Amino acid sequence: MNAGLIFAGGTGTRMSSRTRPKQFLELNGKPIIVHTLEYFEESPIIDAVCVVCLESWIDFLKGLLEKYRLTKVRWVVPGGETGQGSIFNGLKAIHDSGADPADTLVLIHDGVRPLISTKIIEDVVACARKNGNAVTVTSAYETIITVDENEQVEDVVDRKRAKLARAPQAFFLKDIYGAHLRAHEEGYTGAIDSATLMRHYGARLFTVEGPVENIKITSASDFYIFRAIVEARENSQIWGL
Repeated sequence: MNAGLIFAGGTGTRMSSRTRPKQFLELNGKPIIVHTLEYFEESPIIDAVCVVCLESWIDFLKGLLEKYRLTKVRWVVPGGETGQGSIFNGLKAIHDSGADPADTLVLIHDGVRPLISTKIIEDVVACARKNGNAVTVTSAYETIITVDENEQVEDVVDRKRAKLARAPQAFFLKDIYGAHLRAHEEGYTGAIDSATLMRHYGARLFTVEGPVENIKITSASDFYIFRAIVEARENSQIWGL
């Protein structure tokens, strides 16, 4: 089984939205989370989806699932106190459903990363099925530096070797669930994302090049970029641009 695990548990403080969390903000009358979920719904290789949601917004999300006929969403679970904890809640729901841990591939994705495609989903699944995991990346087009505790430049990273880690990130359920259980037992809470957690426990990770526009919408400027790209895609369909 190939399962999507969509994290939609953030509150969107950087978006400065007073009415609703960022994943429920609308573009063209459709919430961002729905834009994201539709790619997993339309992908023929995705069998089921789990959404981790703010507990107070679960009923609202379920209404959206019904309205937009997102039938592959099998589990809706409340988020945890951290992103790491929220992902663990989703993995536990999939694991406890009786899914085969050795065969079930979980694609972990941000609900506010809607500019993906069915192709990148397929590429990630193919890579993970072949190599054991897959992390979506894009090339770094600007200079990346590291700084010390005084904010002075410590090193300039070779741009040819630098990549930006994005999502989806795919792992077999037995591996990623096992890593989360170990982190919970050891009190490790420093994972920025699933790739960080797996790397922390020594996993050798494989990458898949994804589209540059596959941004995470965390600020107002990100939303405007999202809107511009969606409009450009729509124009290309209408005018053949």
